[in-house]
Amino acid sequence: MSEQNVEVIRRGYEHFGATGTLLEEIVDPEFVWDMSPFRNWPERQTYEGIAGAAEFLTDWLGAWEDWELEVEEMVDAGDRVVVVARQRGTSKATGLPVEMHFAQVWTVRDGRQTRMEMYADPDEALRAVGLGDAGAQRGD
Repeated sequence: MSEQNVEVIRRGYEHFGATGTLLEEIVDPEFVWDMSPFRNWPERQTYEGIAGAAEFLTDWLGAWEDWELEVEEMVDAGDRVVVVARQRGTSKATGLPVEMHFAQVWTVRDGRQTRMEMYADPDEALRAVGLGDAGAQRGD
């Protein structure tokens, strides 16, 4: 089942990369987008439902002149999938380039994304799913 969970998350990222929108057919109606694990996040902490997650993504993408996302790795953690990624862009507010390495922990149930937790530190995300110091094993 866990390989299927990785595939659900991969499909979601591919769709988002192509359209900038959620692939609603794989998102649970009660989905939770949780920013609280992300240290010092100044905005709202949680976004609920498909509409809440779409609101976050619209606001986020609207903050950039240009923006790109590079998925570095997807780690199977049973009913959860850790995505380690890097994003780059130019801030509309400052005109400065920004690069951020981060991780997301996605929970998948019955082929649907039910929760996403955002982490500034990929190793913290791996610890959150019980993978300990997996970063050392990955070569980070």
